Amino acid sequence: MLSYPAAIPLSNHTLIRLADLIRAHRAERRSRWRRLDAARQALLVLAHLRNGDTYARLAAGFAISTTTAWRYVRESIDLLAALADDVQAAVLRAGRLAYAILDGTLIPIDRLADERPYYSGKHRRHGMNVQVLADPAGRLVWASPALPGATHDLTAARTVGLIDALTTAGVRTFADKAYQGAGGTIRTPFKRHRHRPRLSRHQKAVNRSHARIRAIGERAVATLKTWKVLAKLHCCPRRTTRIIQAILVLQRIEDGRYSG
Repeated sequence: MLSYPAAIPLSNHTLIRLADLIRAHRAERRSRWRRLDAARQALLVLAHLRNGDTYARLAAGFAISTTTAWRYVRESIDLLAALADDVQAAVLRAGRLAYAILDGTLIPIDRLADERPYYSGKHRRHGMNVQVLADPAGRLVWASPALPGATHDLTAARTVGLIDALTTAGVRTFADKAYQGAGGTIRTPFKRHRHRPRLSRHQKAVNRSHARIRAIGERAVATLKTWKVLAKLHCCPRRTTRIIQAILVLQRIEDGRYSG
């Protein structure tokens, strides 16, 4: 088998923080000898999440079994996910912003027991619906627990409690037409309907300004998807939330905004 060196586009700081977390977990459990030390396990996990390397690749590259690679990744994801913010903590941080931007995205999946709940008619593929909250600069603030892809964006935002939390905290939030009827502090563009077949010049101008703001929020979705494991998940769909939460913690460490 051929091998070659590869780079992971993350800082050494993120590797150190994850290694420290793994090391503390091992000490707490009084773990015996492991095939990889904490730093090598952290490197393996980052290669999987950021570069999307498969378990087979990781096993070959780190000279361990595929099962061991899977176990190391799963253990680390669970450790990271335990540190992730819930919706209330995320909205508390968003409350310090001038405004927030809300958007939904689909994380493709390939393992299905029942296809219908996971099929998104909008994206024409199977996946998991994730709601993404961004700040005015397009930085990723939070991503919600994942729901089956057939879930409408507005329903998903309500189900995870995001609409109520943003409204209660008084966070002005810009969202697209999928969130029409959300109410509260959610601002959506004007939409034509049978009682209003045409939009006025003022309404069109408002929609253009609204679209420019929403476009910035696409950067947060792009940031989330720089973690190549999300290009298509090859695991049980129920693991999606844990993976998203782990990535949120790592992204905040990478951005230098995580203080935990």
